[in-house]
Amino acid sequence: MADLRVIENELVPVYETSEGEKVVYGSELHNVLEVKSRFNDWVRNRLNDCEALENEDFETFTKILVKGGRPQTEYLIKLDTAKEMAMLERNEKGKQVRRYFIQIEKKYKANPLDNLSTELKAVIVVDKRVTQVEERIEKLENNMTVTHEMLQTIKNRVNQKIVSVLGGHESNAYQDKHLRGKVYSRFNRDYCDYFRINARANTLASKFEGALSYIDMWAPDTNLMIQIKNCNAQMNLEAV
Repeated sequence: MADLRVIENELVPVYETSEGEKVVYGSELHNVLEVKSRFNDWVRNRLNDCEALENEDFETFTKILVKGGRPQTEYLIKLDTAKEMAMLERNEKGKQVRRYFIQIEKKYKANPLDNLSTELKAVIVVDKRVTQVEERIEKLENNMTVTHEMLQTIKNRVNQKIVSVLGGHESNAYQDKHLRGKVYSRFNRDYCDYFRINARANTLASKFEGALSYIDMWAPDTNLMIQIKNCNAQMNLEAV
């Protein structure tokens, strides 16, 4: 039988096992309920009525219930089952005991740390605080924008992309400031729309690699591509 300690003793003594299970002695429950029938008959009948299972809902062991008497079987009953047994008495005493058990259940469910040692409580509190700090750090990291070095890399990659799209530094399209500005403007609009930001500087650090991939894959829309092609074609005609 597990070591027991009394945690409540207002009406029926309620004990707690070393595993934290709340239990009562069948004989003590029998006495408080003021049952007229013999204990052995009553407890077996009530456990049967509750469809209680031995070693799951209750345990049995031998002890001397009456001073100077012969050893008898005692029952150690879980609180849930004891509550049901009290209800089955269908009298005022049974209702009183059942309400008492319900109050105990609520008390220990509402305060799960009460039965822990001071050291273990401290560990739980510290662990909770560490978890909260880690969550805040993770949130900050997820919301952190690109560093200056990352932003410079993005800028250089964008410039390389735009030069390539326009046909090189010597192309007529690149030399056309209006057209070059239009391409930059279109890229910035597409980029910000895709990453849901209002400026490249607000790119999340966690999206840095994705930003570089986006730049490499970006292409102007059809209308802008036609303008670039026509501008460069005009240069070729002038050279003939």
